[in-house]
Amino acid sequence: MTAPQPNTMIGIALPDRAAWSDRVTTMLGKNPSLFTGPGTNTYLVGTGRERILLDTGQGKAEYLPILRATLQELGCRLQEIVLTHGHFDHIGGAAGVIEQEGPLRVSKRPWPGTDEQFPVEIRAIDHGDVIETEGATLRAVHAPGHAPDHLCFILEEEGSLFSGDNVLGVGTTVIPPDSGDLLDYMNSLERLLAEKPTRIYPAHGPCIEDGCGKLREYIDHRNDRERQIVEALGAGPAPVPEIVRRVYTDVPEALHKAAGFSVTSHLLKLEREGRAAQTGGEKPIDAQWRLA
Repeated sequence: MTAPQPNTMIGIALPDRAAWSDRVTTMLGKNPSLFTGPGTNTYLVGTGRERILLDTGQGKAEYLPILRATLQELGCRLQEIVLTHGHFDHIGGAAGVIEQEGPLRVSKRPWPGTDEQFPVEIRAIDHGDVIETEGATLRAVHAPGHAPDHLCFILEEEGSLFSGDNVLGVGTTVIPPDSGDLLDYMNSLERLLAEKPTRIYPAHGPCIEDGCGKLREYIDHRNDRERQIVEALGAGPAPVPEIVRRVYTDVPEALHKAAGFSVTSHLLKLEREGRAAQTGGEKPIDAQWRLA
């Protein structure tokens, strides 16, 4: 009998570094938490003497020796840094990496008002841009929803996908109600599915061997959650924490705060579609919600 797959990253452990393919080596950012699981996956991409570092963790001192040892073991150095998006656990380590490894170009899609808090100069890239190194070609795919600046990257030589925070190795992605957008996110999942990725290299959790299967699972899961939230509202008006308790019966209470963000994003989508309404509360997450 096959063991059930976990639906959260609580208790999941990953090695500090591992070769996930001939072109992809992952290194943990050493920032474990309820939201990041074992920590942020950072990636060395390529096969040559210079390689791309995709994401940098949040700046934990324990990460830098892992990066240095991995570069020495592979006999390579960094060509440049490429970032999926501007959340602190992805960009926060960039300054420390540059301090240790020397001047490096840092590329990402701009997020005005957020990028400025990090002490690195950003080179702007966007959907369709290509970054090359020996043995690897990364093509950017703009996939907003979790964050407005979010880029995923197709590794052309493999047909694989670096998904950032849009797809996780275990569990589902949080859509922050302040800067995320569930409707954009659902459209992004469809855009990524159209790329027909083989494997997915996520920003958190283990490698995903069936890329298309996981994306379909994510789309189906979000549609199911929306139906559950509508059913929960059918039982009467409620604030977000109560809707979470009605819907997320299979999720540990420690993750109810994160679930509240996702519920709020679903409710905002339903409100935009004229299917739900809110009253009271300074923020949507504090409001009383009902079916429209």
